[in-house]
Amino acid sequence: MYPQGRHPTPLQSGQPFKFSILEICDRIKEEFQFLQAQYHSLKLECEKLASEKTEMQRHYVMYYEMSYGLNIEMHKQAEIVKRLSGICAQIIPFLTQEHQQQVLQAVERAKQVTVGELNSLIGQQQLQPLSHHAPPVPLTPRPAGLVGGSATGLLALSGALAAQAQLAAAVKEDRAGV
Repeated sequence: MYPQGRHPTPLQSGQPFKFSILEICDRIKEEFQFLQAQYHSLKLECEKLASEKTEMQRHYVMYYEMSYGLNIEMHKQAEIVKRLSGICAQIIPFLTQEHQQQVLQAVERAKQVTVGELNSLIGQQQLQPLSHHAPPVPLTPRPAGLVGGSATGLLALSGALAAQAQLAAAVKEDRAGV
């Protein structure tokens, strides 16, 4: 039709700008390639977001399961604390006055153990080889301003277990001495 070397005629006023078919095809081809590159980059971005979404969902499920497990464990710990408190309340009247005071002091101290102290004790226990005797709970005063939050049941449990170990040792000493 038109020779390739032909240039469009200059515009005259009121006349629309005309392109040759080859120029139009080249522009369409360029636009198509540009749109295809955009589509490819958007497709890659979409795949990246889909993989991130899958990863986030996996994390959500994992955290949900951990939260559920911790909730169950907290209920178990609360029940253990309740039962141990009942046992202590039943046993304490049968102890000598001196041992009663020691047990009551240990129980009160157990109620005041902070999370930091508990973590410190756990760290010390992990460093020491396992032994038959539980380490005594230190009777240092609780720092002011620290309040035991949801870990109070767990802290009371650890203190009650330490008090129970001290109580068992005291009972063995009493029996051995008699």
